[in-house]
Amino acid sequence: MSVMSELTRNGAIKWSAWRGDRAVLWLLALTIGVLSVAPLTRLVWAAIAPEGTLDFARLLQLIGTQKVLQATLNTVGIAVAATLLSMIIGTLAALLVALTPLRGKQLWVFTFILPLMIPPQVIALSWVQALSPSSPLLLAIVDLFAWFGWPLTLSNQQPLYSATGIILLLGMHNAPLVFLTVRAGLRRLPAELVEAARITGASPMRVLFTVILPLARPAIFAGAALSFVAAAGNFGIQAMLGIPGRVPTLITLVYQRLNSSGPSALPDMAVLSLLIALITFGGLAVSRYLGGTRDVRVSGASKQLQQPLGVWRLPVAGLAWLWILISLLLPLSALITTSLTLGFGQALNWQSLTFDNYINALWQYPAIHQAFFTSLGLTLMAVVILTFMSLFLAYFLSWQRSRLVSVLQMSTELAYALPGIVTGIAAILFFLKPLPLINVTIYGTIWIILAAYLSNFLALVLRPTLAGFAQIERSLDEAAQISGAGFMRRMWDILMPLAAPSAMAGAILVFLTALNEIQVSILLVTSSTQTLGPMVIFLDEGGSSTLAAAVGCLMILIVLLFMLIATLFAKRLPEGVLPWRA
Repeated sequence: MSVMSELTRNGAIKWSAWRGDRAVLWLLALTIGVLSVAPLTRLVWAAIAPEGTLDFARLLQLIGTQKVLQATLNTVGIAVAATLLSMIIGTLAALLVALTPLRGKQLWVFTFILPLMIPPQVIALSWVQALSPSSPLLLAIVDLFAWFGWPLTLSNQQPLYSATGIILLLGMHNAPLVFLTVRAGLRRLPAELVEAARITGASPMRVLFTVILPLARPAIFAGAALSFVAAAGNFGIQAMLGIPGRVPTLITLVYQRLNSSGPSALPDMAVLSLLIALITFGGLAVSRYLGGTRDVRVSGASKQLQQPLGVWRLPVAGLAWLWILISLLLPLSALITTSLTLGFGQALNWQSLTFDNYINALWQYPAIHQAFFTSLGLTLMAVVILTFMSLFLAYFLSWQRSRLVSVLQMSTELAYALPGIVTGIAAILFFLKPLPLINVTIYGTIWIILAAYLSNFLALVLRPTLAGFAQIERSLDEAAQISGAGFMRRMWDILMPLAAPSAMAGAILVFLTALNEIQVSILLVTSSTQTLGPMVIFLDEGGSSTLAAAVGCLMILIVLLFMLIATLFAKRLPEGVLPWRA
């Protein structure tokens, strides 16, 4: 009788656990379906069948127009050129950090990664102000050269308002993406191969080109894929340089057309968004092919590679820090200089120094306050929801993987890989009409921005959370299950506390990304639902360059603050979760 009771009890436990697991899994599937799968499906359908029936003739006609063809060529050309520049810069930086004993390596990596964490619209604004003919910083440099007897002549044209300017800024901004992947690949290379090549008499350059770089090729092209996606979908830099420079790209064409025509242009914008997505996935496919045509796998553990620099140690270190000076400190100093003057182009001195722009940004302008608190509220809600979603989804991906779970992961990765403006168009198309059953529309409210955030950033939290689950012994969960603990009890008491540090690292990355983002929300904001990211562009377009500079400086300060807070807790996080840790 006791045996039968025990069997019955165990069966009840398993049935209860199964029901708990299944209920959470289907809730995740419903949520991801509504947030990601359904909007993207609606986007594709609106592009190929705007009237409810397939209309490929209209689609081809739109793509064949002169304006769309020019924007497409510009998008592909700029993305490819910027990716090549990112590959060169990022690979050299990774070789420097991974293979040489560079002094101050931790600080150098932090400053090299920092531009990636700064919103691209702020990066563009800082460079525009740094290289403007009326830039106080540039005028000071001209005066300095004149004092030494080397007169300089400044052009009246802004050199960044061109395709070349867009390529340069995109290439520098995305170089850290290549750096991160190549550095990770170099850390896995066995030092024994390099030592064997050295023993045979190979020079350092020959070792680099015949051993290290061929083995690191998959990592280099993986970084190139990330850089291409980021370049093709970067709205901030393309808008702030391309629109005034009359260099149309698909992403700026979508923005301008939708702003001028409103929702009536959505079917055409769906076609352009689908074209952006196809270019993105095409770049990913080419990069994957180029990086994986040969088997370069190596086996066995090894010590870390080190390449002594000898007499080149000081020149290499000088060039490395000179790059930080040019790529980071120069534009940021111009941004700070502009923010401390009353008018753009004024020289910064004790007479022109003012903090009025910061006072206005913090207390005097209601639109900026509203944008900040809207962004902060949306970001905090997104962080909380995504953290819990990632914890549950990571559980299924780690220990109960099924076809449905794999589809959910693929959906989250797809939503993250797509440019944010594509996510925004998909959200507008799906949420424009009232939701079925509840007959409520969220279009024009903050909730549509939140829905787009949840779709776009889930994968960003999920990746470090999966790394955290990989370090948890599954026997802990099995023991709790045998003792009768239900699914939610096991998650709350055992698994969540253990995986929380990794999930929180992902949450910090989402917070840094979403608080100042512009890609997703630029098409979703209204006069009553402004967010902080687009505010810089709106202020600069409205002629308030000094106020835009002050807002940009405050956004950078927020990024720095949270990066430093995350660094303080780095020892409690899995290795590699914080990208700026060397």
